[in-house]
Amino acid sequence: MLNSIARDSRLALLVGLSIGIVGLPNVGKSTLFNALSAAKAEAANYPFCTIEPNVGVVQVPDPRLAALDTVVHADRIMPATIDFVDIAGLVRGAHKGEGLGNQFLSHIREVDAVVQVARCFDDPNVVHVENRVDPVADIDTVTMELCLKDLETVNKRGDRAKKLLKTNNAIEKIAAEMCDALAKHLDDGRPARTFRVPDHADAPTVLREMHLLTAKPMFYIGNVDEGSLGKLAENKHYQALKARAEAEKALVVPICASLEAQIAELEPADRPEFLASAGLTEPGLFAVVRTGFDLLGLITYFTAGKVEVRAWTIKRGTKAPQAAAAIHTDFEKGFIKAEVVWWEDFIKLGGESKARDAGKMGIEGKEYVVRDGDVMHFKFNV
Repeated sequence: MLNSIARDSRLALLVGLSIGIVGLPNVGKSTLFNALSAAKAEAANYPFCTIEPNVGVVQVPDPRLAALDTVVHADRIMPATIDFVDIAGLVRGAHKGEGLGNQFLSHIREVDAVVQVARCFDDPNVVHVENRVDPVADIDTVTMELCLKDLETVNKRGDRAKKLLKTNNAIEKIAAEMCDALAKHLDDGRPARTFRVPDHADAPTVLREMHLLTAKPMFYIGNVDEGSLGKLAENKHYQALKARAEAEKALVVPICASLEAQIAELEPADRPEFLASAGLTEPGLFAVVRTGFDLLGLITYFTAGKVEVRAWTIKRGTKAPQAAAAIHTDFEKGFIKAEVVWWEDFIKLGGESKARDAGKMGIEGKEYVVRDGDVMHFKFNV
């Protein structure tokens, strides 16, 4: 279904986004990361066992790929991927450099979104850096450290804007006013993503150029014990975390990181029986990956042929020529048209040719906005 250029060794994805896993030490971040990526970051029962950030390229679970393959019987199946970054635990005072805080905060700055892991289980054998199990307090600690680091950035930008006010620069005027309001917001421990940006054309640009840590999209993971799976209503720690997330209009995903690590160690053929014994229909990590993918505003379209069935990652709202660039930049440069069929029609009708004969394959131009689930065939000329 792809022209030969798509199999060129220069093939590259347009979108390569990453999610940083953060939290206090010993809440299960590295255990979660190991299960996600099988990269085997060291997981130990003491703080700061992860010093450098580990990066794992994680496949996005998508049953549509296997369904498409039943039609074309491709040589290989290539799912979409997303990068997860295991960032060492933050502690109180991190914004001042406590606990290697400066290094950790710089790693957070480099990711596109953040997932906060909070401990929602009691276990006297697993130490807590602050000697208590309180997921909301943990989140408050991490959030405040990020807010305080952002506060430094905002104050510096505000001071610069005030020095430039005498130039009668409209952008600096709105920057000075916005930074004053945002500084108060952050000082209260409220992240920048909840700040109401002033209704001024330049305000979003000023905010974006500060690259604030707490402006990044974020969701929560509640790391529960295995006994809580299936009866989360009885886990007071998870319920407290859920209430906090709902108040922020944030998403929260419950998983048992230790159980997920065991699942990841099993051979694929052995996993269904193990999952059934644990009362699960799929690994909890599938929900984590899908939530992260959705949080970043990503969707997938497909190409399906004898060589491969592949999911391509693009931002929601992407038009056809830019979507084609996910395969190769030449596809965008020489874009002529796209032949598009909905994935369900592709399967039901038995492939591209039959979908075309049935009138289910549309011819789309440069203004076509790609849908999640489109099967596409690009025509180009370079």
